[in-house]
Amino acid sequence: MEQTETYHYQVMRRAIEAIDAAGDNQITLADLAADMNMSPAHFQRLFSTWVGVSPKRYQQYLTLAHAKSLLKERFTTLETAHAVGLSGSGRLHDLFVRWEAMSPGDYARDGADLTIYWGWFESPFGLALVMGTNRGICGLAFAAESGPGTAMADLKSRWPRATYIEDPAFLRPWAVAALGKSGETKLHMIGAPFQLKVWEALLTIPSGHVTTYSEIAGAIGSPKAVRAVGTAVGRNPVSWLIPCHRALRKSGALGGYHWGLPVKRAMLAWESARADVSAGVS
Repeated sequence: MEQTETYHYQVMRRAIEAIDAAGDNQITLADLAADMNMSPAHFQRLFSTWVGVSPKRYQQYLTLAHAKSLLKERFTTLETAHAVGLSGSGRLHDLFVRWEAMSPGDYARDGADLTIYWGWFESPFGLALVMGTNRGICGLAFAAESGPGTAMADLKSRWPRATYIEDPAFLRPWAVAALGKSGETKLHMIGAPFQLKVWEALLTIPSGHVTTYSEIAGAIGSPKAVRAVGTAVGRNPVSWLIPCHRALRKSGALGGYHWGLPVKRAMLAWESARADVSAGVS
């Protein structure tokens, strides 16, 4: 039976924990496979299916040194012109994103008179909760670290007066494109004006690249609002599509991540692996 993406991530999550426990010491393929209760050959196949590079190479992607090297080698300078206005589109992998923002007045009403559909889907990073209106996806949460109940409560708390209807079939075309990063999906962004500016700036960061919170602050015309930018990044309701995981501290530290640092690290490593494979780096 074909292994699921959620299963792949659960194995990778355990591998990440084993790598963390080893600190700066590289773990051999045999030892890592033994920790997963698998043969080295089976673990290697499963690992390569999920991330596309060897376990040894992936371990390098998970280190603080790699985060620092991303800032040095794949740092993205955000152009202010790309971060103004509340409508636009961005390229993420092979996914084309079309998005529009809810008006500030509608946002202030906490989602009143808004119908939000929801459903659970598999993703490369475990079980994902997708929410959307008739205009597009408005929420995307990852439950691997927080659990399904917490993920559901978190997204619902953002629009407490909305009407919620379980309807994965309605969301499936957008969700499949979004989580598979292929095709076209729509976003309906529900946030305050400052948050929307921050989220649009995040959309300009290419896959496999990173930027800093202070760079985002400068790009949206508020260079002294680094702390407020960090808060807005953390309140991004559509993680992964609006790539808050690509925002790092100047030191190279990962900072926080709303759905758990193991997920953020896995996302950065997953994207770095694909960027290197595309560039022919082994």
